[in-house]
Parts: sequence; C-alpha cells; structure tokens
Amino acid sequence: MAGKNKKIGGGGFHHVFLKVSDLNRSIKFYTEALGFVEKVSWGEGAQRLVLLDTGDGNYFELGQTSEKISEGGSYPHVAFRTDNCDAALEAARAAGAVVTMEPKNIDLPANPPFKVRIAFCKGPDGELLEFFQNELT
Repeated sequence: MAGKNKKIGGGGFHHVFLKVSDLNRSIKFYTEALGFVEKVSWGEGAQRLVLLDTGDGNYFELGQTSEKISEGGSYPHVAFRTDNCDAALEAARAAGAVVTMEPKNIDLPANPPFKVRIAFCKGPDGELLEFFQNELT
C-alpha cells in the first residue's frame, strides 16, 4: 500500500498486536460488533494469531496468552507499514534505535499463505517497533 512517508518508504500502521485472554471471543467481538474482517491466521491452539482487516488497509492482530491481562489490554508491539523494510530499519538504527531483529523474510503458514519481510527495534522508551513489508489485499 503506497504511503507518503519517504523516510521509511510507505508509512502508516500496518497492524497493532493485542494479547487477549480468549481469542475466539475477541475475534467474534471485533468481527461481529465492529465489522472487522478476518484476513489471515496462522498457528494453532494457544499459538494461533489472527490479522483482522479494520476496513482501511490497517490490521489488528490478535493472539491468545495465558498471562494475566490487566485492564486496558496488552500491546506487545506496533507495526509500521513500509515498502522497504531494510531502509526503514537503517533509518531507525541511525537515530539510535536498538535493533532486536534484523530484516528477514518469513513465509507465514497463514490462511491464505503469504510472505512478509519484517524487522524489529526498540524505540526511545524500549517500546517494540516492527517494520512490516507486504501488501495484503
């Protein structure tokens, strides 16, 4: 998805990841109550993850956890859409970000299958940031 952010090549949120205590209950709420559409899922059982299309090219990722969820939820990371994962990570690194995962290609065993290129780094307060290169249509 083309964006206007020339620094990281794309821009906007690709997805926000929320840990939930009951994945099926959360999928039902976000799809039935808010109109999100399940786009892809991968993994099984407690390892299952789901990307829900919020309706405008942004996604909401849900994953079940056995950890206690405090009120307000648990957001493990924020993913920014980019058309060049490597360049986006280098821009963050040049600004002092601590890289936690170099760019790599992943074939997610999703339904439907799709390929992504991702990288992770920490922001100024240790927040986990992901650069996500892929166009889900």
